Amino acid sequence: MVILKSKHEIEAIRKASQVVAECHRTIAPLIKPGITTSDIDRIFEDIMLKHGAKPYQKGYNGYPYATCASVNDVIAHGFPGNKPLEEGDIVTIDTVAELGGWLGDSAWSYAVGQISQAAERLMRVTKECLDLGIELAQPGNRLGDVTNAIQRHAESHGFGVVRDLLAHGIGRDLHEEPTYAHVGKPGKGPRIKEGMVFTIEPMITEGTYYMTIDPDGWTARTQDRKLAAQYEHTIAITAEGPQILTAQ
Repeated sequence: MVILKSKHEIEAIRKASQVVAECHRTIAPLIKPGITTSDIDRIFEDIMLKHGAKPYQKGYNGYPYATCASVNDVIAHGFPGNKPLEEGDIVTIDTVAELGGWLGDSAWSYAVGQISQAAERLMRVTKECLDLGIELAQPGNRLGDVTNAIQRHAESHGFGVVRDLLAHGIGRDLHEEPTYAHVGKPGKGPRIKEGMVFTIEPMITEGTYYMTIDPDGWTARTQDRKLAAQYEHTIAITAEGPQILTAQ
């Protein structure tokens, strides 16, 4: 069941989401060769604690870190580590903050130094997929309108769209309805209604959309070990259209 949120509840989610946005604003200029994803994880957790928030992911189903740090061929759920990032890497940092019992969720892909033209193109198209999806998240549209636009745009550039990891509603719980993959047909799926709060988070791959899971039980990689990128916002549906709660 989709839980519609009041304006007051949306503002509470926005406060949690803005803690996440501050994390991403802070880290963006710091991501360069030599920094470790463990460094990034500590910075994110410190920012959350400073605001009276807590890293919701830490301990969620046994996950041990405040962030997911996904480098190069890792699609999602990568563990932060002590290996320095290198020139040419791309890294996606995903985190969830809890503030006052409400959650905000956002992932962002970052270039580490000078990256290849192919990596730049993948990141650009992935961000365009996010923007297209948000643009179509209008009251009265269907979720399939959003997912179809994302799928068509990614595939028109020869990229894959991950099916096995899902976007989701969010509020007091991390995974509320609707849950959905970023593929679909226009005019299909749940009707988008005022009061809905959910993530749009396309995971786009350089090659196949099939993935594997590492022995740690979390780290999802592209099956062909080609690059992946992801951008994610938490959005609220209002009478005026979608609002980006995690806007940076």
